[in-house]
Amino acid sequence: MAQLFEAVPANDLPDVPNYNVCPTNAVHVITNDDDQRRLSAMRWGFIPHWYKKPNDGPLLINARAETIADKPAFRSACRERRAVIVASGFYEWTRDGDVRLPWYISRTDSAPLAFAAIWQTWSAKDDDQEMRTAAIVTTGANSAMSAIHHRMPVILEPDDIPLWLGEQGNGAATLMRAAPEETLDWYRVDTAVNSNRAAGPELIEPLDETPN
Repeated sequence: MAQLFEAVPANDLPDVPNYNVCPTNAVHVITNDDDQRRLSAMRWGFIPHWYKKPNDGPLLINARAETIADKPAFRSACRERRAVIVASGFYEWTRDGDVRLPWYISRTDSAPLAFAAIWQTWSAKDDDQEMRTAAIVTTGANSAMSAIHHRMPVILEPDDIPLWLGEQGNGAATLMRAAPEETLDWYRVDTAVNSNRAAGPELIEPLDETPN
């Protein structure tokens, strides 16, 4: 990932592979600090600066593109602290009655997914606790993805990343759009992934159903 995204890796990156990354877990995040891209670990779950403790309010794993520039929790980060979260795939769910049915989603070209993200360092007021936290930017789903969910992550193409990271001036807002229809493939996987304790490559093995 460091080579692919031309970033200097930190020494405390999350262990890989991880087939079940859950909210509050550490994720791989690319930022641009002083004209140098860096690959580091951040908590998936953005913590606004006014939270007195990490669970002092809603868990903010996503930031809606339509309101990100106006929401008090996100508007500063949207202007000043944009990032890229890297993954090989992600899960989304449909329902069959009371049962949540998971789908594994990845790029059709098998390239890594680069999610548009924002980040912020949160500090506790009464001790030395400090952590870097991030949220994925989401937008309305394209027609294909809407068969599973009405929203989707903002997916950056390689040529988009310099603009999103602030390396090419202004205009990052134009990137907060749905990916082209042919960008993603998906297929059903076992409901084992519904547990945050589940692990292993079998979580992304397809069921005996026809993939998208």
